[in-house]
Amino acid sequence: MTPTATTSDTLLAALRDGLGPRHVLTEPEDLAPYLIETRKLFTGSAVAVLKPASTGEVSFAVRACTQAGLAVVPLGGNTGLTGGGIPQGGVVLSLERMTRLRAVDPVDATITVEAGMILQDVQEAAEAAGMLFPLSYASRGSARIGGGISTNAGGIAVLAYGNARDLVLGLEVVLADGRVWNGLRALRKDNAGYDLKQLFIGSEGTLGIVTAAVLRLFPKTRSTGVAFVGLASARAALDLFVDLRGRLDRDLTAFEYLPPFALDLVLRHVPGTVPPLSGAHGAYALIEAASARPEADMQGALESALGDALAAGTVSDAVIGASGAQNDALWRLREGIPEAQTREGASIKHDVSVPLSRLPEFLERAGAACLAALPELRPCGFGHFGDGNIHFNLSQPVGMPAADFLGQWGRFNRIVHDIVHELGGSIAAEHGVGLIKRAELARYGDPVGLDLMRKLKDALDPEHRLNPGKVIAEAAHEPGSAT
Repeated sequence: MTPTATTSDTLLAALRDGLGPRHVLTEPEDLAPYLIETRKLFTGSAVAVLKPASTGEVSFAVRACTQAGLAVVPLGGNTGLTGGGIPQGGVVLSLERMTRLRAVDPVDATITVEAGMILQDVQEAAEAAGMLFPLSYASRGSARIGGGISTNAGGIAVLAYGNARDLVLGLEVVLADGRVWNGLRALRKDNAGYDLKQLFIGSEGTLGIVTAAVLRLFPKTRSTGVAFVGLASARAALDLFVDLRGRLDRDLTAFEYLPPFALDLVLRHVPGTVPPLSGAHGAYALIEAASARPEADMQGALESALGDALAAGTVSDAVIGASGAQNDALWRLREGIPEAQTREGASIKHDVSVPLSRLPEFLERAGAACLAALPELRPCGFGHFGDGNIHFNLSQPVGMPAADFLGQWGRFNRIVHDIVHELGGSIAAEHGVGLIKRAELARYGDPVGLDLMRKLKDALDPEHRLNPGKVIAEAAHEPGSAT
């Protein structure tokens, strides 16, 4: 069913009655911020932006739009990096007004929040209750928790706490027909049938719209140690990680890898950063150890472990933060990489994962293959070494126009993703598929798995009205490409 102008006018009138006129945006200047993604790679189109304030209003809006034949594209903080929230017609359903903290239960160690709550606000609400919500990434000050759940976000604490999928106990979801599935349960064990919440986590709003979640909390950290180390190579970094994992077990909360080029960019472009070590090294790692145990001394544990690694020659140099401010300064060297890359120029980005044992091989092979294709290129592979996730970004050659460089994105996708696939990895580690990796998923995905995904989509959204054209491309339902 394709909506006519009369149908759209009638629908918009009904939506204004149901949501309030101020919360149905149709003017071009009001729509504009909702139609372009963070990196400005895609710009979409929409009839309207809807801003419901409750699950009931989401249900009403979805039912009205899908019955009228309009697509519904859910949007959180618009911090995604794959175009997953870009509309290709239809309406944008923004969850920005659904920010209520529904409950905190320190005994059950859970927090129940609405999907539009900012991630940093979730963290602060947990902290106010004397607990820790560990999901964290660079955009935590503007990203909304529903988007993080819908993309199965990871970030800097996956090594110790897992992805969003591991932190969700229950969900409330509005389905394509407007019905509400109430799965807001705080149970650690529930084998009464299929675990339905897992269908919606990571599905990027293509199967249902997450409106609320029950999230796991953890004891608040009492002792934290942060170190920045210089190493000879990525292979030495892997050796150090394996050693620290054996010594620290679950107290090893982060192991972030930086190549020399990444550190150079941060020191050049991010104000207030200073070289953490004397001399240059072939690779670097940012390491954090944290514990909730009252007797824990994570700074001392790192000193002991890294002292042994220095004596063994695994580590070339190291510095350990002596205060919270120093720890923050060391973390800034890692967290400043995306900002520094942006200031340096255009980047072709690959968010990939490979088995931990193959990480050094991937970095060596992918770097060499990309340089062979374009010798002036500046590879920058950094990221969550401890969980196998590398952001293998390529900075434009000095002097090459950005448009000419970005025009080669597909060429470098093939080079990098072929190696990832050969090593048994994933071409979408933590940012999702969205639009930008849809063709890559079709190329590298298991045919049986892709068929199951299509069947799930057909079962839960038979008219393909929820975020159509994302993740899985279906020719019969394809609404057209964003530009």
